[in-house]
Amino acid sequence: MEITGSLSVLGAGFAFGVGAIGPAIGIGMIGAKTIESMARQPEMAGRLQTTMFIALALAEAIALFGFVLAFVLMGQ
Repeated sequence: MEITGSLSVLGAGFAFGVGAIGPAIGIGMIGAKTIESMARQPEMAGRLQTTMFIALALAEAIALFGFVLAFVLMGQ
């Protein structure tokens, strides 16, 4: 493999790694705060759970953007 090809793969791996750190931290914080909120106000559990799933989907979409960026960088 030529040097530019291996650098492209290295850059793609780095892009995906960096792109996955933020959403991973965000998902952990969303889950922790939702559980804490449900423990404090059990009657709001349904609304909190719905809001949590929307926030998780948005955080996961950011991770998917990083994944797509890694493939775009590998293709160049």
